[in-house]
Amino acid sequence: MFRGEDARVYGRKSTWFAVSSVEDDTRVLLRKAPFCHWLSLHKIKHVGVMSAFYPYEVKRIDPSGTYMMSVLEGYGEVLMDGGWQTLGAGEACLLAPHMFNAFRCVEGVQWRFVWVRYDEEKGMKPIADASAPVRGVLDGRSLECAVMGLRHEMESGKSDELAGLWAKLIHCHVLGFARPVDLDPRLWRVWQNVGANLGRAWSLAELAEIGIMSEEHLRRLCKKQLGRSPMQHLIYLRMLAARELLLSCNDKVEVIASKVGYANAFTFSNTFKKWLGVRPTTLRD
Repeated sequence: MFRGEDARVYGRKSTWFAVSSVEDDTRVLLRKAPFCHWLSLHKIKHVGVMSAFYPYEVKRIDPSGTYMMSVLEGYGEVLMDGGWQTLGAGEACLLAPHMFNAFRCVEGVQWRFVWVRYDEEKGMKPIADASAPVRGVLDGRSLECAVMGLRHEMESGKSDELAGLWAKLIHCHVLGFARPVDLDPRLWRVWQNVGANLGRAWSLAELAEIGIMSEEHLRRLCKKQLGRSPMQHLIYLRMLAARELLLSCNDKVEVIASKVGYANAFTFSNTFKKWLGVRPTTLRD
């Protein structure tokens, strides 16, 4: 199933409801979704609540916007940072635009989650930026209530003003997870330095030295606030930069690999495919 194209399998037992900012969307997920123009004000494409059962499986090669999922019940698997990770009740993930991602149910387990999907225009700052966590702890019931409130308002058609407030509340919930106010300034300093020189062969010891902390403390802090290890976040920043270079300049793949810290173009190509779902040459073509 997982080849070089998007794929969606919902299964007969899976149920959901959604609200969309696109009128008359013919896709299965959004075919019966009420339309809400307020969502587009926040660059939200659609929101909803899914009760998924095996063989539910979705893959997106090049999503145009940030995707947030907050798990309400059960657990399933999410492909992020180049590998499958289990995401269960009380957890959330925030997946950046243009990064290969996928979701699948575990046989015999109901996976219930609320989602918010953005559609961010080229040049605008995405919700999931370099400082946003890829996963973290979150009680998604408040977000679920906001989505249910918006759905009820759109179906009843009683108050367009209230619908606007529900849409804003959904967006605020996502921002609260994506841009935590308690981000440790030491992490900010580390990634500012790394972002300014992605071509350097950074070691964990060097990153820890910039943050003025031990390597183990840096690991724990990154895992807690970003949901990934320091070296995973380094790869993430490199892949984002490489994608932009591939689409904006004519440099050879070998040159771009060197600019983002890879001496071996083959290793770079394999890593790029693992994280973004396609090889550098395929993306450029």
